[in-house]
Amino acid sequence: MSEPDARYQQQAVASAFARAELTVEELWLRYFALGGSLGLFEVEAFLHGALVLPGFDRDIVAHVVNERLDELTWHRRAPYSRTIRETVPRGAPLTALTTLLDGAELAPPERLPALVAAAGEALGVRLTVYLADYEQRRLHLVPPPGAPDGATALDVETTLAGRAFRYQEMLPAETEPPRLWVPLLDGVERLGVLAVEVDSVADLYDPGLRTQCRWAALLAGHLVVLMTHYGDGLDVVRHRQPRTVAGELIWSILPPLTAGVDGFVVSGAVEPRYAVAGDAFDYALSEDTARLLILDAVGHDLRSGLLAATAIAAYRAVRHTGGGLFEQAQLIDETLSATFGDAAYVTAVLVEMDLPSGRLRYVNAGHPPPWIMRDGRVIKPLTGGRRLPLGLGPGRELTVGEERLQPGDWLVLHSDGITEARNAAGEFFGEARLADFLEREAAAGHPPPETVRRLIQAVSAHQDGRFQDDATVLLARWTSAGQMLP
Repeated sequence: MSEPDARYQQQAVASAFARAELTVEELWLRYFALGGSLGLFEVEAFLHGALVLPGFDRDIVAHVVNERLDELTWHRRAPYSRTIRETVPRGAPLTALTTLLDGAELAPPERLPALVAAAGEALGVRLTVYLADYEQRRLHLVPPPGAPDGATALDVETTLAGRAFRYQEMLPAETEPPRLWVPLLDGVERLGVLAVEVDSVADLYDPGLRTQCRWAALLAGHLVVLMTHYGDGLDVVRHRQPRTVAGELIWSILPPLTAGVDGFVVSGAVEPRYAVAGDAFDYALSEDTARLLILDAVGHDLRSGLLAATAIAAYRAVRHTGGGLFEQAQLIDETLSATFGDAAYVTAVLVEMDLPSGRLRYVNAGHPPPWIMRDGRVIKPLTGGRRLPLGLGPGRELTVGEERLQPGDWLVLHSDGITEARNAAGEFFGEARLADFLEREAAAGHPPPETVRRLIQAVSAHQDGRFQDDATVLLARWTSAGQMLP
């Protein structure tokens, strides 16, 4: 702000202070409580025009005066016989959110960038949308309708925008123009980032603006997921190569890659993302229960995809009626056998966890055993609850394994495509390398979705970028009930 503008602000603040019914001492106390660091003498000199304060301090004084005026002001309005709700929102934040909500009604997915930009105008900033591709390697600009289809993309590993995406942090960039990178989330699922262009570097650190941008990003994230269900306009930005028919089938039945409730977060991935055939996972989270499933269907073709899809459909059919592990395994087994014959089967782990207590119950149908991580270390595999793969019949009476988790524990589920990934020299990725990787990630403090992303990249790099087999991982972290997780 120029010196004449600063003088104008001083005069306006002094004029408002005269109507605020505050002593200088009372104003200074409120100023100090909001983070001001100057003394009473300097503030009083500012009010009398004898001293020009720094912009940060001028704004705090102005905020104190405005808060006091809000306390005193009584708008004289004609009374109603009952409470009448406002039809027109007041204030920039609410206007921005209603702009998004109203505009999204009957809007095609391609219109979302323009709606977000309009919401930014209400906030006095410029908003643009970047979505992560499904490999989570780059962030791609989503252009508004009619804009040229450019190749603007930002690397997830090496850019500030990528860091905001990876760690779900709001990060300022003191560039020209200044930008605030805001994570674009649906709940805890990472979708991309919002680029927030502001007028000055000082705006990057405005706590009110940051809160408003976070609200806008959360609503925009929900709309991205909603609009993807009925159109391809946003999904094509995230697709970087065509999927096989089996890949489309698997991706159509997967739940969000990351989800969470109080005290519990789960995150998963399947690879190769465009040609996966028989691997899949599913979950359901409620107030007090988490149910997880990971499976690997025999074969590597469309029939494998059909097996996996049928198994998940049977699993959900039982789950939706309240059936437990025994009923889930039984219906999957019977459905696969009746539909595909005795030669078709899936290996799987089914998990049911009581969130208040940490009690874990599970069934392992011929799948690699789950692992428990505690205090940053892989402490043991879960070797109970064994039975034949689903589709081959129970073979013997079903047993259910049990474990009691401790707050902070991780549950690791994976398919053999992770540990049996081989490089050109024939070396397996292996359980030891997997355990070392997970322990390093825990030491670095990475949350489940970032750990999953980095693990998939490590397995891919071990195979020189090519997956020889489907590879799936599902990580879950639990703390005591009611504690929020990153």
